[in-house]
Amino acid sequence: MRISLLALGAGLVLASLPVASDAQRADNDILPQSVALMNQGQAAQAKGDLDAAIDAYESALAADPRNRSAIIALAQVARAQGLPGKAIGLYREALLLEPNDIVALAGQGEALADKGAIELARKKLADVQRLCKD
Repeated sequence: MRISLLALGAGLVLASLPVASDAQRADNDILPQSVALMNQGQAAQAKGDLDAAIDAYESALAADPRNRSAIIALAQVARAQGLPGKAIGLYREALLLEPNDIVALAGQGEALADKGAIELARKKLADVQRLCKD
């Protein structure tokens, strides 16, 4: 009986793990629910309701953690709130998903400059220039 309970528990754990196809989902394969929540966040941000925008962007990420646009939007809101350190971390998270994301690199460079890390900011912005030439 113990073995069958352990096997059942192990099966449930294995079934809940993400599969390789989840980790390799392209930007255009973001779940529709996440895209809809992202759109709600953009509408709230356009109205200046940053709290509602944050809620929508975080919900978009909960629906699909690979929604890089939602991560970048959260970083932009953090900068708007005067939180460059938080923005830097969020941009870093987006860059883990796509290291050559020009918007994330530029945003991180700007946030680094806001924080006073001018040399690092220059390096990030030089990366953006290099990518734009390619």
